Amino acid sequence: MVLKTFGWSFAVTALGLVAAVLYGGWTAFGIVAILSVLEISLSFDNAVVNAGILKKMNAFWQKIFLTIGVLIAVFGMRLVFPVLIVAVSAQLGPIEAVDLALTDKDRYEELVTDAHPAIAAFGGMFLLMIFLDFIFEDREIKWLSWLERPLSKLGKVDMLSVCVALIVLLVSAMTFATQAHLHAGHADKAETVLLSGIAGLITYMVVGGLSGYFEDKLEEDEEREHEAEEEAERTGKPRSAVALAGKAAFFMFLYLEVLDASFSFDGVIGAFAITNDIVLMALGLGIGAMYVRSLTVYLVRQGTLDDYVYLEHGAHYAIGALAVILLVTIQYQISEIITGLIGVVLIGWSFWSSVRRNRALAAAEGKAAGSDEKTEVSSGV
Repeated sequence: MVLKTFGWSFAVTALGLVAAVLYGGWTAFGIVAILSVLEISLSFDNAVVNAGILKKMNAFWQKIFLTIGVLIAVFGMRLVFPVLIVAVSAQLGPIEAVDLALTDKDRYEELVTDAHPAIAAFGGMFLLMIFLDFIFEDREIKWLSWLERPLSKLGKVDMLSVCVALIVLLVSAMTFATQAHLHAGHADKAETVLLSGIAGLITYMVVGGLSGYFEDKLEEDEEREHEAEEEAERTGKPRSAVALAGKAAFFMFLYLEVLDASFSFDGVIGAFAITNDIVLMALGLGIGAMYVRSLTVYLVRQGTLDDYVYLEHGAHYAIGALAVILLVTIQYQISEIITGLIGVVLIGWSFWSSVRRNRALAAAEGKAAGSDEKTEVSSGV
């Protein structure tokens, strides 16, 4: 079962790591490995969300999502999108950006380094909004309750996450950006950081708005389908198979694509905190995207979406850490190993916390069952 589900992912991993060694030696191998783990850890909650929606779709639409959808995810968001970010930020054409990355790495590195404050501000704000919206939401299950409980109460204030993000952006622009470029002998780029950060905030809100729109449409169609089913049962008339598999499934597919794109942003943007090389970025994120697809299939087939309830928390804390790191790298250089390991540690910690929680619940249920048996025996006597 595992080999069948993850077979393609294992094959792509082997090919990707070999390509990394041939491309840049063992250093490139390490960067691609870190990027792969980063993408998998950040996108685990994406796989869970995808699986929860995908299981409602019929076999045809599941196949469409897992084939066409993965092509869009791997080649569109993980390969084309990083090139576009570099092209726009460095004011290059997409073809010129790719050509420079492959043929003149020194010049490419110089352009990307010069454009890094804009990339870091854009990505940092996007990731920070994902984290803030998660941490300010009142959730039934809390991982670090000492932190999440008071923050969820603060989250009842309207637009608090946007206000906090804008304050962080203002502080970053007026400290990191100003100091970094004045010390380096460049013109002050606080304005560039501000504009890029606002662009990241707008991008997040647009993507979130589209996701919410499709989610609302999906809920409306599911209500109509349910009403149609009840009407068919009352009247005895056959229900339209086209209506069942068509509109609702189509909106499910669109919603999943928007969700997948929005989740892809954090991996792509986070990758810039680790490397500026688009070849290594494409290899690492492509490997990670394949595992997200396999995880989605596995979760759908196994039906075990809620076994590790803290993983989503760990993924979002990793996103928050990456946001802070990106904003700090406007002024300071941070090792790729530190950046990658922070996400891995947070995911591992949340996984272990989930395992401990499951064991504690199982032990409590066992004690309760034993107590009930003793009560029954006593009653019988």
